[in-house]
Amino acid sequence: MTSQTAQDPQVQSLGSLNRQMIVILDFGSQYSELIARRIRETQVYSEVLSYRTSVEQLKQLNPKGIILSGGPNSVYDQNAPHCDPEIWQLGIPVLGVCYGMQLMVQQLGGQVVRAERAEYGKASILIDDPTDLLTNVEDGSTMWMSHGDACESLPEGFEILAHTENTPCAAIADHERKLYGVQFHPEVVHSVGGLALIRNFVYHICRCEPTWTTEAFVEESIREIRAKVGDKRVLLALSGGVDSSTLAFLLHKAIGDQLTCMFIDQGFMRKDEPETLVEIFRDQFHIPVVHVKARDRFLAIIDGITDPEEKRKRIGHEFIRVFEEESKRLGPFDYLAQGTLYPDVIESADTNVDPQTGERVAVKIKSHHNVGGLPKDLRFKLVEPLRKLFKDEVRKLGRSIGLPEEIVQRHPFPGPGLAIRILGEVTDERLDILREADFIVRQEIKERGIYHDFWQAFAVLLPIRSVGVMGDQRTYAYPIVLRLVSSEDGMTADWSRVSYDLLEAISNRIVNEVRGVNRVVYDVTSKPPGTIEWE
Repeated sequence: MTSQTAQDPQVQSLGSLNRQMIVILDFGSQYSELIARRIRETQVYSEVLSYRTSVEQLKQLNPKGIILSGGPNSVYDQNAPHCDPEIWQLGIPVLGVCYGMQLMVQQLGGQVVRAERAEYGKASILIDDPTDLLTNVEDGSTMWMSHGDACESLPEGFEILAHTENTPCAAIADHERKLYGVQFHPEVVHSVGGLALIRNFVYHICRCEPTWTTEAFVEESIREIRAKVGDKRVLLALSGGVDSSTLAFLLHKAIGDQLTCMFIDQGFMRKDEPETLVEIFRDQFHIPVVHVKARDRFLAIIDGITDPEEKRKRIGHEFIRVFEEESKRLGPFDYLAQGTLYPDVIESADTNVDPQTGERVAVKIKSHHNVGGLPKDLRFKLVEPLRKLFKDEVRKLGRSIGLPEEIVQRHPFPGPGLAIRILGEVTDERLDILREADFIVRQEIKERGIYHDFWQAFAVLLPIRSVGVMGDQRTYAYPIVLRLVSSEDGMTADWSRVSYDLLEAISNRIVNEVRGVNRVVYDVTSKPPGTIEWE
C-alpha cells in the first residue's frame, strides 16, 4: 500500500472538515485502512498518512491522537521504516499497534528481539491493569496476534498492562506521557473487545467527541462544493451504482441544475435498469440526466471477441470515446465530478496538479467506474466530495440525503456489466437469455427478503450447450451458473450456503421461463482461489 503524505494538498484538505481527528501512520500494514474505519465507527474522523509524515506536518493537522500501524518489517532490520522521533515529544497520545508498539519501544530506549515463539492467530490476553486503555475489556478476551518479534525490555516509565501465555508484553503504557502499545490487532473482527479498546483510546485518552456524523458531513460538503464551483457547470458520469448516485444527489442538493449527469447505456445493464435509473433521477427527483443510448456501438466493438481482458479494454475505450463526444456536445463544463472514495486516496499516490491553479485535473476516471482513461486534452477540474468516505459511509450518506433504498443497497455490479458475465462472445441472444435468468435470481431473493444477506447474487452464462429433455423432446441449450456469495469488503468471499428450496425455485423458473436454457448449476467456489466474477 502506498500512502499519501500530508505534503499532498488533497490529504491536507481531508482534515479541514473536522479538526477533531486521529491520524494513523501507515507502516505497510494490511490493516491500516481497517484501523481508520474502526475509528470512524466511533464517530471520530481519522486519516491514514505515510510513516514519513513529519512532526511539522502533524502539527498543521493538529490531531487529537496518533496511531502507529503494524507492518511486515522487524524494527531492527537495516531498512526498517521509522517515524519522526520527535513524535514522542508532541504531548499527543500515541497508540502503537504490533510493529508500531515495537517501534515505540525501540525509539524510546527499550529492546526488541526475535521472539522464541512467534504468535499468529487467536490468543487470550490476561489483563494486569484493567484501567485506562483496557477499561471494559474482559480478562481472557481473544485477540488477533501476528508477530514474530517481542519486547525484551521496556523503556523507562512504561509498565505492562496485559500479557499472553507466550507474550509477556501484550499491552504496555506510559500513563504520564500517554503512550500506549498493543502487540495484537484490536482493529480486526477476530479481536473480542478490540473496539472497546479503540473507544477507550479515542474517547478517554484522546478526549475526542463524536462529531464525525453524516449530518455534519453533508452541511460542510455543501458549503465546500458551492465555494469551489461557484456558478460553473459540473458534469457527472452516472453509472447507477451507489457511489455515483450518492454523488449526484449530494451535488444536486448543493448546486441544483448546474449539475448534468450523463448516463451511457452501453447495452450491458440488467433487465429494466436503464429505464428505472433514468426515471428515478429525472422524473422522481428532477436531477438532469442525459441518457446516451449506445448499445449498438458497444456490441459492434466487441463483436467476435472472447478474451475477457480484451472485452474490458474495448468497452472501456469505447466508453471514453462516447463520453468525450457527448461532453463536447453538451459543454462547456468546468468541473468533472468523480466518485473517488477514501480507499482510492489511501492506495493511490497518482495526483495530477495544475501548476497554475494548484487544483487536481482529470486525466482519467477509474476503471471501476466504467472509464479507462480520459484523453489528456479533455481537462476538467475535479470535484470529489466523497473522497473522505469509506463505502459504508457512502451508503449512510446516500440514505440520509434521500437516495432510494434500492440504489443504496444495490449489489456491486461490474463496469462492463453483463458482457463479462457471458463467457466468450457476447451476442444479442446471449444477452437476452442472461438478462432474464439474472432477473429471476434477483426477484426470488428479494421476494424472500434475503437480498441483503448476500454481497452479490447473479447469473453467469456459459458459451457451451448440453443435452436436455423438455416436453418429451430433446434440447440442446445453454447452462446458467448461479453465483451467490457473502463478503464484508469484496477482497475475500465465500459461497453462500443457501437452502435447497431457494435453489430449486430459481432453477425451475429459469429452465421453464428462459428460452435457450436447460440446465442450472451452483458455484461453490470461495475467493480465493476463485474470484467473485467469472471474467
